[in-house]
Amino acid sequence: MPVSPKQILILGAGGRLAGSLAEYWRAQHHKVTALRRPELNVADPVALKRLLDSHDFDILVNGTGLTNVDRCEQDRDEARIVNAVSPGVMARCAEARGARLIHFSTDYVFDGAQREPYTETDTAHPCGWYGATKLDGENEVLAAGRLGMVVRVSWVFGPAKPSFVDALISRAQTEDHVEAIADKFSSPTSAIDVAEWMEPFFNLELPGGLYHACNAGTCSWQEYGTHALAVASEAGVPLRTTTVAPIRLADMKQFIAPRPIFSILSTRKLTSVTGISPRHWRDALRDYIFKKHAPLSPTP
Repeated sequence: MPVSPKQILILGAGGRLAGSLAEYWRAQHHKVTALRRPELNVADPVALKRLLDSHDFDILVNGTGLTNVDRCEQDRDEARIVNAVSPGVMARCAEARGARLIHFSTDYVFDGAQREPYTETDTAHPCGWYGATKLDGENEVLAAGRLGMVVRVSWVFGPAKPSFVDALISRAQTEDHVEAIADKFSSPTSAIDVAEWMEPFFNLELPGGLYHACNAGTCSWQEYGTHALAVASEAGVPLRTTTVAPIRLADMKQFIAPRPIFSILSTRKLTSVTGISPRHWRDALRDYIFKKHAPLSPTP
């Protein structure tokens, strides 16, 4: 169903997800204001409130966050303010003016103990401070009123900022050996697909609340990387290797924070509410790599 043009304020436009959303929604003829540092400081809730009060919007999108999970363990106060306190400020501001907040969260609110996809009704048990602060932020948003949305995503890739697959393709062009974790599982997610899935929620008659949004299918980081290199090779990217060697999560001694080994999200609720069935991550990744990495054909 076509969506009438909306006035959208996006916070965190320097990030992979928010930047991709801004690009996509502008192409759909929405009026998008996209803010990033230094004009945006979500570590200062008072300044954030002043900033929000100075803008008009129908839809407020929070793509900000302190997402470096190891840094969150070390800078706990900053993580709490950015990931938990400031989303509450955004939610209350949006609710007060009858606007919808779309707040993005993470699969890291789960500890990875179960072996079937997590639904929105499963109890969250974070295994680190990053997930704990993101869960607190979710609760702040959901407590503010009925219009707010919390959208959990996982392993996002998109055109606005390089991700794991972009770094791996780059390395495989210059190195004979690349590796990735083989015992950690989730679902890669196209930022452009997320933009499409969120657009129906610009209609405020659709319910807010908690949603999971990721592409279909599951994989390990190693499988993800292996498919990325296979597609890149097919697209004509000159690679020195298309093999991704396995490593274990436990071998990553530089990691400070614990990570969930199984954080696959069920999207049945998203499909039930919108009628949208997310495509497989392999199909989404193929489209992305051909658009982003395929060499340009020489001009005749």
